[in-house]
Parts: sequence; C-alpha cells; structure tokens
Amino acid sequence: MPDRRRFPRHAVTAGCAVAVSAITLMAGPASAAPDPGAVASDHSSVQSVTTEPLPAVIEAMERDLGLSESQARARLVNEARAMATDEKVRARLGDSFAGSWVTGPTSDALIVATTDAAEAGAILAAGAQPKIVDRSLSTLDAAKEALDQAATPPASTPVWYVDVKSNSVVVLSSQPAEAEAFIAASGADRSLVRVERSAERPQTFYDLRGGDAYYINNSSRCSIGFSVRRGSTNGFVTAGHCGRAGDRTTGYNGVAQGTFQGSSFPGNDYAWVAVNSNWTPTPYVGRGGANVAVRGSSVAPIGSSICRSGSTTGWHCGTVQQFNASVRYSQGTVSELTRTNVCAEPGDSGGSFISGSQAQGVTSGGSGNCTYGGTTYFQPVNEILRVYGLTLVTG
Repeated sequence: MPDRRRFPRHAVTAGCAVAVSAITLMAGPASAAPDPGAVASDHSSVQSVTTEPLPAVIEAMERDLGLSESQARARLVNEARAMATDEKVRARLGDSFAGSWVTGPTSDALIVATTDAAEAGAILAAGAQPKIVDRSLSTLDAAKEALDQAATPPASTPVWYVDVKSNSVVVLSSQPAEAEAFIAASGADRSLVRVERSAERPQTFYDLRGGDAYYINNSSRCSIGFSVRRGSTNGFVTAGHCGRAGDRTTGYNGVAQGTFQGSSFPGNDYAWVAVNSNWTPTPYVGRGGANVAVRGSSVAPIGSSICRSGSTTGWHCGTVQQFNASVRYSQGTVSELTRTNVCAEPGDSGGSFISGSQAQGVTSGGSGNCTYGGTTYFQPVNEILRVYGLTLVTG
C-alpha cells in the first residue's frame, strides 16, 4: 500500500509513482502555488510538446540499452513498424499464433511464431520472419492460467509467465522443489512448464516522488499514469494499490482533484480516478520541461524498447521481456502483468510505461533499483481501459 504517514505540505515534493504529466491544472485564482522547495512539476505549455523523441528518452536508451543516438532513433522507427505488422499477422494466424518478438540492436527483425507451417509464406510476405513451434499461445496461456488458479504459491516462487521465445511457461523460484510442488498442485501440463532458479523478490513501489504527484485522503501519495475519459468525465489511470473506490485525491499543489471510481488489487493492479473541473486531461507523458504526446496504445512486441519516466530516478529504459506474468506480492498475487528489465525505485508506482508514442501500462512493482539494475512489472493499459470503459486521451 502507499505510505500512509502524514507529510507536512512544505515537506512534500512529488508523487509516489512515475511522474507522468497526464493531468494539467487549469490556471485560476483558486490554484495554490507549489511549494518553492518542491521538485518542479511538468505543467508545460502545448508548445513544449514534440513528436520527436525527448532528448532525455534518447539519452536513457543510449545509457540503458547501449545504443548510439542513431541506433536509438532507428529502433523506435522499426518498433513502430513492428507493432503494426504484428497486429495484422496476429489477426491472420488466429489460433495458430504462438507469439512474436523483435530482435537486433535496432529491432530490425520481427519474429512471428506459429504452429502452422503453411503460414510461413504469409508471415514472410508481411515483412516478418516465421518460426514454427509446437505450442500455440492459447495453449501456453491455458497452462499459465492453471498456475494462476492454484492455491497461494510459496514465498520462494513469486513469478511465473508465458515465455514465447522458448515456447513454454516459466516459473521463477529460489527453491525449485517448492516450485515443483506448486506446479503439481495446480494441475498444469508439466511438459509445458520449466522452472528457473531466481532470487527475484518483487514488491510494490511506494511513496515515490514523481513529477505529477497526487495525494490519497490527504495522506499517502502516488503518481498519475495516463489521462482518460469515460463519456464526459475526465480522469486518469494509476495503480490499484494506491487507493480504493471512494478514496479522495488532491493534486500536487493541494487543490481538490477527484475520487477513485474503481480499483483492483491484488489480482490486478489498476485503478482510475475521476477528476473535477479544476483539472484538464492532456495526452502527454512529461519530464524535464518537455512532453511526449501519447498517440495510442498499440502493444509493443516482446524485445521492444520501453521507457519509464519518474521523478525518483528520471527516465529509464529497457526492453519488454514477457507478457502474461504473475507476481506474488506480500499482499497477494497479481496476474497478467508485463515483465521488463527497466529499473525503478520506490515512488514510481502507478506511473507510465511508454514505447515510442504508444502507451503500454502503469507501473505495478518489481525488484532491484536503478543503481544495480532491476526488474519492473506493469499493468497493461488496454486492460484498464476495457474493464472500466475508458478512452485514452491522445494527441
């Protein structure tokens, strides 16, 4: 849960999750000025928005992915192309689809796995490389679902996910014998599951200082994910562990903001907040005085670069590793998360993951830190939109 301690207003700087400039305060006499000692929040003008990648994002990709500037830019272009191709090929393959991923330093190759060798030509014609495998994605998902429905996993076995590259379901555990017992009890097809030894210990990220902070019931704090609408109601999405339905929020400057309309955690880790007329939704993710415009929410294939912006650790990037991961936090298990090797630290919960201009999800939790590296999981944004009937605000 978010940090429930009460903080003096003069001591507060920013929010508990990734600092995303998804909601911008309307100018008006009722708006209290931010604390002079606080970290500046990115309520920038429309003029600061660019369709070009932010320099900070490019720098983070260079640092975290070991790329040159030209390689980082090429990678973003190739991954945007791969997203579009992936959607078309996935629709054609139907039940024979077995997953996809990009490869190479600049993501110049899209690999599409299928159980139907007759579809290899169509995959090539679409501009991707075919890989023939034994198990479809739906088969792997069913095995993973059996693990999800099993009794509470042991503390030594906190993560399991579908790994399309190996065409299997992977269970991470520091005690393989305990993992084997968990698998056996689940009834999952053992031939589809493999155990990997891991010391990973995911936890939710709390009390993080992001760019656009908001406060829950005038005490705990988190950060905004993406701006959304439901009909004529404006709001934003965030992590479910930040608050419960009915909890009230105030903005980074102490102005009344909104109310949690729905929240799910554990099981899921998502929520949405409806805001009042003091707040205007914008289609931006911001940091460092400039904004990235959100253009949509196409899913980035496995292997794609992905970036997270947070005031605790700044922009950090990595790659999408697996979809459909389940994570056992101390509060309970959360399923259908996306696993990344982007680092994060306390304060990044609830904020934005973005690939190019495409919204991907909101930060849930993870392990490690940005000094030594880590693993971070996010709740896919499209599920949040679908569950609550929301529309993403785009540029």
